[in-house]
Amino acid sequence: MTIHLSSLGQVYLVCGKTDMRQGIDSLAYLVKTHFELDPFSDQVFLFCGGRKDRFKVLYWDGQGFWILYKRFENGKLTWLSTEKDVKALAPEQVDWLMKGFSITPKI
Repeated sequence: MTIHLSSLGQVYLVCGKTDMRQGIDSLAYLVKTHFELDPFSDQVFLFCGGRKDRFKVLYWDGQGFWILYKRFENGKLTWLSTEKDVKALAPEQVDWLMKGFSITPKI
């Protein structure tokens, strides 16, 4: 099953390591206080831990929060490591990330 996150709204990648034990409230608080973004908007937030073989998705659908969790069985993600930064992704970058590819093109 493929989920097209970019169809839900603007997708943001939270750079650096996130404690993957955090749940909805902690991740929403992080989005609001550290990045001054609204977790209750039509935006999708992606978080990655230190292992880089899995990530979490936080999304508000107007009635409640969703958390999605993806773990790759083979391979690791190429995740931006700049701490305390957030990057808006283009729809094609989201698709690349969901397939396990790098979001930064190599020339």
